[in-house]
Amino acid sequence: MLIVNLAGALLIVLIVWWFWLYKPKAVEQSEAGFSVVVENGNYSPSRIKLKTGEQHALKFLRKDASPCAEMLLIPQFDIAETLIVNQTTTIRLPEMSAGEYEFHCQMKMYKGVLVVE
Repeated sequence: MLIVNLAGALLIVLIVWWFWLYKPKAVEQSEAGFSVVVENGNYSPSRIKLKTGEQHALKFLRKDASPCAEMLLIPQFDIAETLIVNQTTTIRLPEMSAGEYEFHCQMKMYKGVLVVE
């Protein structure tokens, strides 16, 4: 009984860490810009570091046929784009001030963050 309780507690801690506490390392922009792959229930990379005061373009390649992967939302900039399966969609971003800006699907199951510094 004790082993089952410990295993359950460990599983709860793992779930809390994975869904609420884990933040992947931010990927910095290269000269070629960013390509974000939408696949297997996530954006890769899901944490993108950008510079303030510059316009940026993100290229999203949707490989996931799930209906949830179809829409990309960036609420702070009123961006809502449909992503087509196996095609690249370019999202142009305005100049941004420092901060973190979320992007996600319509149900917030696919999530990412733009880290602007």
